[in-house]
Parts: sequence; C-alpha cells; structure tokens
Amino acid sequence: MDTTLALAWVREIASAVEEHEAQLTELDSAIGDGDHGSNLRRGFTAALAALDGLDPASVGAALSRTGTTLISKVGGASGPLYGSAFRAMGTALPGERADAAEFGAALAAGLAAIRRLGAAEPGDKTIVDAWTPALAAFELAAPTGFAAAAEAAAGAAEQGMRDTVPLQARKGRASYLGPRSIGHQDPGATSTALLFRALARVAEKAG
Repeated sequence: MDTTLALAWVREIASAVEEHEAQLTELDSAIGDGDHGSNLRRGFTAALAALDGLDPASVGAALSRTGTTLISKVGGASGPLYGSAFRAMGTALPGERADAAEFGAALAAGLAAIRRLGAAEPGDKTIVDAWTPALAAFELAAPTGFAAAAEAAAGAAEQGMRDTVPLQARKGRASYLGPRSIGHQDPGATSTALLFRALARVAEKAG
C-alpha cells in the first residue's frame, strides 16, 4: 500500500457506493432510517473533493483526510463509525508505504475504533460482523502478499455480510425492531463488504 493506492481505494469505494446506493437504501429502509446509501454517497463524494489535488506525504494522511471528511459530512451513525475507522487507520500508517502486515494492523485499529464508538460485538448485526472476519482473513493471508490478503478479506467480508441475515439486531436503529430484524441483511455490513471488495480490486490492478 502506497499513497497512490490509498487514493485509488477511496475513489473505488466512492464508485462502489454510488453503484450500490439503491441497494443500501433498500436494506436500510427495511430495518433502519433508509438513508445509509445516500449518506455514504454524500460522504465519499465529499472525501473525493477533499482529496482532489492532494499529494499526501503518507498513506495515513490520505486515509485520515477521508475519515475527517466522513465525520463532518455524513449523518447518522455511519459517518462517525467509518470516519473514526479511517482516522484510526491513518494514524497507524505514518509512512509513504505499508506492507501487508502493517496494513493489517491498521485495519485492526480501524475495527477497534468502530467497536469503541458503537459498542458493538460480533453477532450484533452491524459493520463489525463483516469487518471482523475480513480482518482475520487479511491477517491470515498477509504473508502471501497484499493483493492476496485483500482478496481474502473481501471474500470474508461478503460472507460476514450474508451471515447477518439470520441475526437479530442488538445495536442501532434496527435493534428497536427486535425479532422483526431477523431475515434482513445488515446495511452496515453490506457497505463494509463493498469497502473491502474495493480494496481487493485496486490491489489486484496495482499488481
């Protein structure tokens, strides 16, 4: 991971969010406020503007700027959660480049920030249910290279996303529905899967 790849990752996330905005909105309409897609699109569009023309001195600078923008521009819970994650990752990556092990540690810092802010555990039907297995898969595959680790993480995040369907939500707006939240895929876990799939795509292109 270098600064060019970090910027490409944010651009790829923004593209994925735009492409899947309707899906995220539909999922969130079933168990939330129905604004997850539009909130993330607005946030990552603003992040692209904030990064436009930026020549960051470190990988962390690009990710930290993204996180700060998400916190300031995105409403609901997703802005603070994703924003805090990107800022934590940025803090963990002060150099111009990061190897797979270092980036894995940054992903762990991002997850820790999400869990501190949202007080969510695996099984609560949240972002955590996709990020946790993604992190484990990335760390396990890290010795085989960055692109392979990113691909493993994306697959694990997507499985974690699907695994939220039978869960009953215990955090956030969805938790108010109680058993009625069962049978719905969590929108936060879905956007997390998009984030990790975006990472896999840019890592593969970078070779």
